Amino acid sequence: MKEDQDALKARLTPEQYAVTQEAATERPFSGQYDAFDEPGIYVDVVSGEPLFSSLDKYDAGCGWPSFTKPIAPVKEKRDQRFGMERVEVRSQEADSHLGHVFTDGPAAAGGLRYCINSAALRFIPAQALSGQYAAYRALFEQEADDGQ
Repeated sequence: MKEDQDALKARLTPEQYAVTQEAATERPFSGQYDAFDEPGIYVDVVSGEPLFSSLDKYDAGCGWPSFTKPIAPVKEKRDQRFGMERVEVRSQEADSHLGHVFTDGPAAAGGLRYCINSAALRFIPAQALSGQYAAYRALFEQEADDGQ
């Protein structure tokens, strides 16, 4: 069930609300996760649903966190606002606006660039993945094993 808008306004920062509920875009290079490089997952700031992994994050130089793929299903819809042809990315459960997906990502990783607003995300460190996120811990255990 979608959370009441008044409750969301009280719980989120003005920027988080504008991005997730009004499809705003944070200024490039201003988001807390753009130049952030810690192991863990990124979840929807509204619902907590898993979205992206740090293992799929890369520096696209565009000013927003960029990922090659989501770790759980996301919605994609045509976006023709501002005279542009883009594909908007939204969360499944909360229907939060996250950002856009483009086809100029790393070819070796499938060619997609999920360009996501930091304000739409909450980061959960790999060592804190428990409860509803426990299944994602295996991603980072495998990475640690591969690195040895």
